Amino acid sequence: MPATASITQTPESQTAVRHDWKRSEIEALFALPFNDLLFQAAAIHRANFDPNAVQVSTLLSIKTGACPEDCKYCSQSGHYNTELEKEKLLEVARVVEEAKAARDKGASRFCMGAAWRSPRDRDMPFVLDMIRQVKGLGMETCMTLGMLDQGQAEALADAGLDYYNHNLDTSPEYYGKVITTRTYNDRLSTLANVRDAGMKVCCGGIVGMGEQRDDRVGLLQQLANLPHHPESVPINMLVKIEGTPLADVADLDPFEFVRTVAVARILMPESYVRLSAGRQEMNDEAQALCFMAGANSIFYGERLLTTDNPEANHDQQLFKRLGIHPLDPRHEASDEAHEEAIKAQVAEQEAEDAGLFYNAMGKRSAKHVLDKDTGRPAAAEH
Repeated sequence: MPATASITQTPESQTAVRHDWKRSEIEALFALPFNDLLFQAAAIHRANFDPNAVQVSTLLSIKTGACPEDCKYCSQSGHYNTELEKEKLLEVARVVEEAKAARDKGASRFCMGAAWRSPRDRDMPFVLDMIRQVKGLGMETCMTLGMLDQGQAEALADAGLDYYNHNLDTSPEYYGKVITTRTYNDRLSTLANVRDAGMKVCCGGIVGMGEQRDDRVGLLQQLANLPHHPESVPINMLVKIEGTPLADVADLDPFEFVRTVAVARILMPESYVRLSAGRQEMNDEAQALCFMAGANSIFYGERLLTTDNPEANHDQQLFKRLGIHPLDPRHEASDEAHEEAIKAQVAEQEAEDAGLFYNAMGKRSAKHVLDKDTGRPAAAEH
């Protein structure tokens, strides 16, 4: 029997949070038979989350193009000719309008991204106003604005920003082959500033950039051994953009992508693992395997900054086929309320399946769904 077969999870270890993962341990997880790996990841997922609830986010580019960084995967880098139309910082009213539309389509978190090396002082008042107004809609807020110093992080936190996204992208060893205009330590410093300011961290990486499995191991080790695990861990599949240096890199095996999701779930049992960029290229079967492997967050809508994403209606159909419901963590509720809400959802679904009502908007009516861990129900707009 191969040595990798001994990698097992006891009931106690399914809820344990570690920050001391050895590289050899992570390599052994990746080397497990596919079914064994998914079984372990699914068990850990179920020990920490409702396995059929998925957190839904929408991402809007609030300032597009002309970024001074040279990230070799990015259509927004000013170093490459990707024929991307440059846009200035969006008006606050436009951002709020987009957030309302996202909320009405089922998103509980609204993420705003700007193609900056770091925010400029003249732009900060507008950014802070965006946060306050989107928070006023009852949504969680997330931003990715590049590197932050301590003062900028504190200003964002004071405005009410819930999450800050700043990805590590890849392993420290492979990083220099992808980006040269900022260092790995620059990224780690920003993450520390975000934590110190009291915000939650959204941090993951991109796979399929020509890296080897060792680099995927290295990325996940960096994330899992941070002093606090990121609350959200986006796992991106490279979207190959014509005009960037990575436009012709070989495709990553879809099963290797699923393995990466599963290992992330095992290493960071209490984090939301998000399917991010690249879902447009995934078929429904691959996405279903990712959900089984422990992914419980997605970006929802037609665009991810500047690249395509599965259309919202298709995501709704996929959720229905898989028996998945969107998660909204905003409200408190008791266990009894959770049980009653589930009963109401089942009764409503049975009525819909029996054809007892018709929704002229072509969407399901609101689902009173709660997360079994937080006991918080979904809002009516879902």
